[in-house]
Amino acid sequence: MTSWPTASVHYVGHATALVDLAGVRLLTDPLLRNRVAHLRRATKVESGALRGVDAVLISHLHYDHLDLPSLQKLGREMPVIAPRGAGALIRRKAGIKSVVELRAGEEIAIGAVTVRATKAEHDAGRLPLGVEAEPLGYVIEGDSRSVYFAGDTDLFDEMADLSSVDVALLPIWGGGA
Repeated sequence: MTSWPTASVHYVGHATALVDLAGVRLLTDPLLRNRVAHLRRATKVESGALRGVDAVLISHLHYDHLDLPSLQKLGREMPVIAPRGAGALIRRKAGIKSVVELRAGEEIAIGAVTVRATKAEHDAGRLPLGVEAEPLGYVIEGDSRSVYFAGDTDLFDEMADLSSVDVALLPIWGGGA
């Protein structure tokens, strides 16, 4: 866990992290089950990681990043921020009431933080024959601190513009939660 006086980042597993910045708690790509396809969780999810979450950030539609049963565990009232085009799927299949869809460059205020969607280079589809939505990363800013959650992106030229963030949560191309 990385901590600042008013912020922390807690690794939950796979691409799931709890970002606590300026008193706002955001959960990235929640994968909360013990097993999803070939991924197996090595340890249980700590209950504290799920308490007081203000919103969820979804980077893309692959099953290991948009796990609908994990979203359901968080409750129908949990606000979800997702790529444009993912909202209908999340509402219909997970029963989530509040889904905000963003494109790269768009932002939303959640409490005292700003969440800005960034470009991500990754496959856009939910296979097989599923919905497509452009993958995103997110920069979370508040209390003069910033966290970049990259999702499953490959490198891209504009990533250099993100070099001023305090913490970057980057994919490492591995399996397991």
